[in-house]
Amino acid sequence: MKSSADPVQNLARLIACPSVTPLEGGALTTVQSLLAPLGFSVERPVFSEDGTPDVENLYARRSGNGPHLMFAGHTDVVPVGDEAAWTYPPFSATIHNGEMYGRGAVDMKGGIACFAAAVARYLEKNDELKGSISFLITGDEEGPSINGTGKLLEWAKAKGESWDAAIVGEPTNPDTLGDMIKIGRRGSLSGTIIVRGIQGHAAYPHLADNPIRGLTMLVDSLLYPAFDKGTKNFQATNLEVTTIDVGNPAVNVIPAEASATFNVRFNDTWTDETLMAEIHNRLDKAAGRRKLRPGRKTPVNYDLVWRDRPSHVFLTHNEKLIGTLTSSVEKVTGKRPQLSTSGGTSDARFIKDYCPVVEFGLVGQTMHMVDERVSVADLETLTQIYERFIADFFA
Repeated sequence: MKSSADPVQNLARLIACPSVTPLEGGALTTVQSLLAPLGFSVERPVFSEDGTPDVENLYARRSGNGPHLMFAGHTDVVPVGDEAAWTYPPFSATIHNGEMYGRGAVDMKGGIACFAAAVARYLEKNDELKGSISFLITGDEEGPSINGTGKLLEWAKAKGESWDAAIVGEPTNPDTLGDMIKIGRRGSLSGTIIVRGIQGHAAYPHLADNPIRGLTMLVDSLLYPAFDKGTKNFQATNLEVTTIDVGNPAVNVIPAEASATFNVRFNDTWTDETLMAEIHNRLDKAAGRRKLRPGRKTPVNYDLVWRDRPSHVFLTHNEKLIGTLTSSVEKVTGKRPQLSTSGGTSDARFIKDYCPVVEFGLVGQTMHMVDERVSVADLETLTQIYERFIADFFA
């Protein structure tokens, strides 16, 4: 068996690379060393944008006659937190009681390790691919996601690349391997409401205008009523207020400004444009209410600032991709996976503009946690699922 056909060894090598976003940390070099001996051509473009760190990415391809399958993922990981709180050093890839410990073990170096092993095993049994396989690996998924997958896709398309299907190796399974395939994702939209009042003495409120009163009304209008009840394929749209900031250290001073930041995960009832319009409409109506502002005849003075870039809701309908992966999971595990759109966003939100995409990877219970770890047995099982998927997809 070629060295790259062993997912445990592959993952140990990847975990040993301290590739905390945006650092490459040797992780992409390791991926290249796994794929180049398998006949993949490898390129590593670096993308830049003002105000963000430069990020190195990797695109590898082995060509054959037939459809083009993309495997997508990321080698960057979140910070380890308190390293002293880890049972084993976070980049040591220590195995204990059948589990490998390390930052990125499940999110998502494990998925990359398994797919590389699956390709290696497939090629041991087949002289040639009955199609093309590419690896699209970024170092900017856990960070701003500006100099990563989105730009890598644009770069590859400009070189003439196109794909028939993609699988993202994110940890999709909630409890056990085989539980869930992600066939879509909710959209994500974030904003900050800034309310400006008039600063004054707490004992003389008629001389001031407390922005917290106005902010409370505005926030309430976004929380109730619910935006919708959910759809056939998606959970109900949900808005969460993630922080409220006043910055006032004095107990006897009415502040001049208050702000609240929110995030909305939305279903296919909305687009980002229609949801923005709905939020503006709710805020405008609430700003004119006087319930919490006695004596005030003017609307609440507020600004709404949209943050970052919205992620669009999407749902994959490709029966060959979904059916082949579902069958592969069932053949290996004996379980029929649930098709889901739950959870947060992933780089699938970029890929869906280029080809049908689904997500399937390891169990995600320890991702981003201290003592992130993966079952060694699961690494072998996931490799078998991926190998079966590759064979059946090209068949």
